[in-house]
Amino acid sequence: MEVYLDNSATTRAFDCVAEIVSKVMVEDYGNPSSLHMKGVEAERYIRYAKEVIAANMKVSEKEIVFTSGGTESDNLALIGTASACARAGRHIITTCIEHPAVMQTMHYLEKQGFQVTYLPVDRYGIIRLEDLRRAIRRDTILVSIMHTNNEIGSLQPIGEAGELIKSINPRIVFHVDAIQGYGKFRIYPRKMHIDLLSVSGHKIHGPKGVGFLYISEKVRVIPIVFGGGQQKGMRSGTENVPGIAGLGKAVETIYADLEKDRAAMYERKEQFVQGALQIPEVKINGLTGEMSAPHVVSVSFRGVRSEVLLHALEEKGIYVSAGSACASNKAPRPSDTLRAIGLERDLLDSTLRFSLSVFTTREEIDYTLQTLYETVPMLRKYTRQ
Repeated sequence: MEVYLDNSATTRAFDCVAEIVSKVMVEDYGNPSSLHMKGVEAERYIRYAKEVIAANMKVSEKEIVFTSGGTESDNLALIGTASACARAGRHIITTCIEHPAVMQTMHYLEKQGFQVTYLPVDRYGIIRLEDLRRAIRRDTILVSIMHTNNEIGSLQPIGEAGELIKSINPRIVFHVDAIQGYGKFRIYPRKMHIDLLSVSGHKIHGPKGVGFLYISEKVRVIPIVFGGGQQKGMRSGTENVPGIAGLGKAVETIYADLEKDRAAMYERKEQFVQGALQIPEVKINGLTGEMSAPHVVSVSFRGVRSEVLLHALEEKGIYVSAGSACASNKAPRPSDTLRAIGLERDLLDSTLRFSLSVFTTREEIDYTLQTLYETVPMLRKYTRQ
């Protein structure tokens, strides 16, 4: 049996997504900037995807900019906003558990002369609104808070944070990295006071290499990619029409039965959590149940190195992760998130992430648990010898 439990890293595309991507690549392959009918046909896919995404979030189609994925969306949001607002101030706020696409961009902005405040989190990986309130200064121009943590599945109080930020200074731009939360929850930027929202296609059963950034018409963002002026100059370059068509279809599909699919994932997650806790000296990191993401479980196995257990599971056809997969160096390194929540030092290198999807079955969870029951004691015995 093959069990794929690394869906926070990437997901299997929906069949309907693969079909439309293939169709666009081999039939409707025109350049959307071309004036002939092939170009018009290609442009229709872009327009339809915008309609689907905008309707899903109750925003305007002109507020959607397609990118190459979550990393570019985060970079455009942060660098573009910082550049546009630099005269108003040079202070930015984020959290200490952000994805590298945000964290590394913050480090870059610090080198450009911006000051960044990194909010701490509690033992469940959640910020305190009072810390956010105290961090806001007269020269604060931007706040960036992730919706769902990619390692432990913690959910941030995005709506409350947005309301707080705008009550103190409506001009502060609020960016949300929703790459793990979009497709699992209904997110309405205007209701939640979100100015910028980053999304990636391959996290929601869409294609790799495509995503979008929601940019409120009320904020100014300076482009970071220049060229032919596509997408009203916000992101130049010939649009990835197959990817955009697939992204639109993925959004349409994943939100069609969202509540039902999410409930099923929570059920599978609880099945896994309760089963994993039957193993001695096991710790679940973060909250569980509906106070957390429906698809992410972080588990520490005391006395077993994460990389060793990862490959032992792989030999049984079970694919999991030792942390974020979004790095060129595949060797696991100590997690900033796990350290931020105060995980014991001896567990930092003994933690695996199991991430589910709409395709995950009860039988797959049963098989994974049985494999863990057999494998973990064996590895512990081998390690202690």
